[in-house]
Parts: sequence; C-alpha cells; structure tokens
Amino acid sequence: MSPFVLFVFVIAYFAVLLGVAWFTGKNSNNDSFFIGNKNSNWMLVAFGMIGTSLSGVTFVSVPGAVVKESFAYFQITIGYVIGYITIAFVLLPLYYRLNLTSIYNFLKTRLGFKSYKTGASFFILSRTLGATARLYLVVKILQDAILESFGVPFWLTTLIILIMILLYTFEGGVKTIVYTDTLQTTCMLAGLVICVIYILSNLHLGFAESLTAMGQKGYTKIFFTDPNSKLFFVKQILAGAFITITMTGMDQEMMQKNISVKKLGDSQKNVLTLGFILMAVLLLFLFLGGLLYLYADSQHVTATGDKLFPEIALKHMPPFVSIIFIIALISALFPSADGAITALTSSFCIDILAIKRRTDWDDAKQKKVRQVVHLSIAFIFLLFVMIFKWINNPSMIGVILKVAAYTYGPLLGLFTFGIITKRAVNDNMVPFICVAAPIICFFIDKYQKEFFGGFEIGLELLIINGSLTFLGLLAVSRSEGLASR
Repeated sequence: MSPFVLFVFVIAYFAVLLGVAWFTGKNSNNDSFFIGNKNSNWMLVAFGMIGTSLSGVTFVSVPGAVVKESFAYFQITIGYVIGYITIAFVLLPLYYRLNLTSIYNFLKTRLGFKSYKTGASFFILSRTLGATARLYLVVKILQDAILESFGVPFWLTTLIILIMILLYTFEGGVKTIVYTDTLQTTCMLAGLVICVIYILSNLHLGFAESLTAMGQKGYTKIFFTDPNSKLFFVKQILAGAFITITMTGMDQEMMQKNISVKKLGDSQKNVLTLGFILMAVLLLFLFLGGLLYLYADSQHVTATGDKLFPEIALKHMPPFVSIIFIIALISALFPSADGAITALTSSFCIDILAIKRRTDWDDAKQKKVRQVVHLSIAFIFLLFVMIFKWINNPSMIGVILKVAAYTYGPLLGLFTFGIITKRAVNDNMVPFICVAAPIICFFIDKYQKEFFGGFEIGLELLIINGSLTFLGLLAVSRSEGLASR
C-alpha cells in the first residue's frame, strides 16, 4: 500500500475532526473545557468512552497477545464489569453529591490539603506515563507505515500528531472531545469488524469453524485454574475490577466526561452501558487475535505480539483494508491522547494551580493560563514518547498495566480510606506513605521468586500497593473525628 495514499486518508480524516471541533468549540469557555458545561449527552459519553478505554494499545496488543495467553484477557474483562458497577453505585454518587469539577477535591474535603495534592500529583504522573506509552505505540506504527518513506524523523512525526490533537482540543476541551470521541470510536469499531469479516472470508471459515480452528491451536482458552500462575482467574478478575475502579473511577480524565453529564442517573447509565459494551468489544478483539494468527499461518507471516496486526494489515491485505486499519488505528489513538492532555490540563489548573480559587484572575487570565498549561503538557508528551522509543519494549500493554499498578495504587488506598473509614489522618505524613507504598511494591515484584517461590504476582500488584497505602494511612490516623484534623 502506497504511503502517500495512506497519508492522504490520514489528512482527510483529520480534516473531519477539525470540522467537528470547530462546530462544537464555538462560544466555549473554561467550564466547557473542564466539564462540558455539565450538559453532555450520556449516550454519546458512553459510546465515546469505549475508544478512550481501549486505545491503540488495545487495538494492537490484545490481539497480539493471544498466541501466548490465549483468551485469558477476558478474565480481566469480567473484572472490568464488576469495577464499573462499583463506580456507578459508590463513586459517582459521591462525586455528584459534592458537585466536583476535579474528583481529587474529595481528598481535600475528607483527608486534608496535602492528601488532595498528593492524589492529584499521582494522577498526573499516572496519566502522563500511561497516555504517552499508548501514544508511542501508534506513532511507531504510523512512522513505519507512512512517514519513514518520506524521510520524516520519529520526533517530528510525534510532534505533528500532538499538534493535530492540540488543534481540535485547544478551545472546546471536554465539550469537543465528547463528540470527537464518538466519531473516533465509530471508526475504530468499524475497522475492527471489517478486518474480522475480511479474514473470515479469506480463510473461507464461518464463525463456529474459526473457533474450532483456534481451539485446536489452544487460542480459545479463557479460564486458567493454576493458583500459582499470574493468569489464575481469581487474580485476573480481581485485578480487572481494581484496574477499572482506579484507572476509570479515580482518574480525572475518565471521570470528567462522566461528571459532564447533567444527572447522576444518566451518568450511572453511561458507566454501566460502557462496562457491558466494553466486554463484548474486547471479546471481539480476542477473536480477531485468533483469526490473525490463523491468517498469519496461511500467509507464512512470522510476526507476533504488537507487530502482528500492522504487519498483516499493511503488507498482506488489500489496499482498502490497509486504509481501514490506519484510520481505525488513528481513531484508537486520538481518544486516549486527546482526553489525557485535556484531563491533565484540567487537573494541573484546578488541583495544582488552584485556578478556580484565584479571585484575582478574571476569565481571560484563567483561559490564558489554561492554554499555556495545555501546550506545556503536549511538550511533556513529546519528551516521554521519545523516552519510550529509547526503551523500546515489545509489548506496551504489559508496560501500561505495570505502570498503573505502581502509580494508581496510592490513589486506590487514598480513596478507599476516605470512603470506608471515618478516621482522620496526619495529613503531613500522607505524601510519604504514598511514595513508600510503590517503592515497597517494586521490591516485592523484583524479588517475588525469593519471597513466594513458584507463586507469581501479576496485575494484583495494584491491590497490594493500594493495601499498603491504606495500612499506612491507618497507622497515622486517629478516631477523634474529622473536626479535629
């Protein structure tokens, strides 16, 4: 497939995004940017959040992992649904009752000012690392498929994509993203379905026949019953639940879209709808992974992991499928990157700079500061993508989940302590506890064979991290009541 033709379609797709951004960003203000004026349609938010939840890493890494882990990822997906139910009936009522713009204000109200700053800081770190890891993978594919042939260096490709994202999020923020995410999710899911249909047709297989062929190669195994394995179903389901609770329910990027919905009931419908749709979509991604490996065998393709889907779509399929793959991949990229940059801007402005409490700043001043922060975060994204290029890990989904285990654990501990206890903490000690817990987890993970023998710790490291944070907070707390803090 000609890189020039692919490039033309990428530019055309981006022009459509700019058109949507121009239409939705008219007459936008700071409230539009931060929470969509509390007037977002819950159905659009739910559908658009599918793209945000999946990202380009899911699009490439989940199918690529099937050869090693079969359909084990579906165990995590079951946990996702449990997590979304928890968000809908525990966290969202809390956020709406407090009328939050930043969800980390709950920590200030419940635990103290330093707890609030610590939670917001861990979100900024978590989302920066996770979003740039996702961005790196897709930029690398676009670089190899299109820009490399034009002699464009990797750093410039990354910069161009970040400028594209800035152009359509700079004014409208969340108000714009709700609509662009809907468009991008539609394109991503359409690409997924078309690729599945094409491979089934090319292999002359029906749905049942393809499952039989995958089963013969061991791809369709879902539940793993060895308690020592990191794929043990109890570990995976629990990890999936807590990953969702933290990476969605305690994440400003994901929650700012939910709390942009006017009514709590509609926001809850959004989250529950998202959970069950996401389960079906991820199962389809796993099915696609099995098909890709069957197709790779028939075409003598040796690529595996993250390289499998791009290799087949761009070099072993007709041009129209290559175009669909690139558009779908970009559609998977933009919702995770645009939302992250917008959410990080919101969190830094509201939680770190306290822009809402600056009575000496009028709307024009606040907007100027917000725009400077927005540009600065985009520059930080560029730096981190270059760092991931230097690291060059073969499976980015593993990197992202490991980063989440370390950085979202303190958030899990903070929110859990604040919600389920009535104890007051020594606020000055909270930052030290939240830094110590991930450090302890690092050594537990590094030396787990010495500590536990054949028992493998996987994604449940997030739960361990959160538990250590919770116990640390408990140790520096007292029961005199919140008023005595």
